[in-house]
Amino acid sequence: MDRFEAMSVLLAVVEAGSLSAGARRLRSPLATVSRKVAELEQHLGTRLVVRTSRGLALTDAGRAYVAASRMILKQVEDAEREAAGERTAPRGALHVTAPVAFGQRHLLPVALGFLAEQPEINLRLMLADRQISLAEEHIDVALRIGHLADSALIATRVGAVRRIICASPAYLARRGVPQRPEDLAEHDGISFQGFANAPEWRYRRDSAAFAVEPRARMAVNTTEAAIQAALADVGIIRVLSYQVADEVRSGRLRELLPDFAPEPLPVNLLYQEAELLPLKVRCFMDWAVPRLRARLAGLAAEG
Repeated sequence: MDRFEAMSVLLAVVEAGSLSAGARRLRSPLATVSRKVAELEQHLGTRLVVRTSRGLALTDAGRAYVAASRMILKQVEDAEREAAGERTAPRGALHVTAPVAFGQRHLLPVALGFLAEQPEINLRLMLADRQISLAEEHIDVALRIGHLADSALIATRVGAVRRIICASPAYLARRGVPQRPEDLAEHDGISFQGFANAPEWRYRRDSAAFAVEPRARMAVNTTEAAIQAALADVGIIRVLSYQVADEVRSGRLRELLPDFAPEPLPVNLLYQEAELLPLKVRCFMDWAVPRLRARLAGLAAEG
C-alpha cells in the first residue's frame, strides 16, 4: 500500500464529504476509492470514517489521522518544491481565480504582465462568479469582492468598488427619473437569479440602511445579460461600478440615486496561510497588489 496515496485519497474523501464526491474529485472509480480507504483502515487496525445520513463523519482516530496526514503531505510538497528549486526561483503552476468581469478587465492585464516577467511560471486563471474554495480546487490566490467571512485565509486589500443602480436614458425618458429610493417601487427592475451573493437593493439614509426594490420585470443569471437588458430599455439594474464603467462614461446608461448609495465593497487578494509561502505566490502578490491598487484608485477617481 502506498501510504502517501492512501492519505491523499482519504483527505479527498473527507473534504468532499462522501466517497462518491471524493471519487469524482480524484477522477477515480468509486470502487477504487472505497477500497483504498478500507485498506488504510485495515492497515491501521481502526475505523477512520463512518457513514451517516449526511455523508461521512470522522471517528476520533480519523480526526487525528487526517490532521497528521495534512501536515505530512504539506511537508512532502514543500520538500519537493525545495528540491525542484521552487524556493530559490519562482516556477511551476500558479492557480488564480477572480470574478468574471473584474478578472477580464483588471486582473488579466496585470497577470499578463506578470507572465512576461516570470517565464518559468505557468498561470491558470479561473474566472467564475461563484465562491471557490482555495483548498478544494487547489487555488493559490483568489480575488474577492465584498466583506470577508472569518477564515484562515490571509487577505491583502487592494481597493474598493462601488455598488450603483442605473438605467438607459430611453427608459428614464419613458418612466421618469427616481428622486428617492422609495420611487423605485414604481419602476421596473432587472433582478439576478442563481447568484450566491446577488446584488441587494439597499440604500443609505441618515446613516441607516433600508431596502426598496423595483418590480422584477426580468430575471437573469449573469451580469452581462442584466447590462444588455438595461441597454435595451427594460428597466433598472444594480451592479458594481466597474461592470458598467464604459456604458456610464458613454452615456448609454445613467447612474441613479448616487447620494443614497451604500458603502463601497472591499476588494482583496487572498491566499492560504502557510509556514513557508511558495515563492511563486509571494512574487505574484508583490507584482499584483500595487498594480491592482493603482487600477482601482483610477476607477475611484473616475466616479
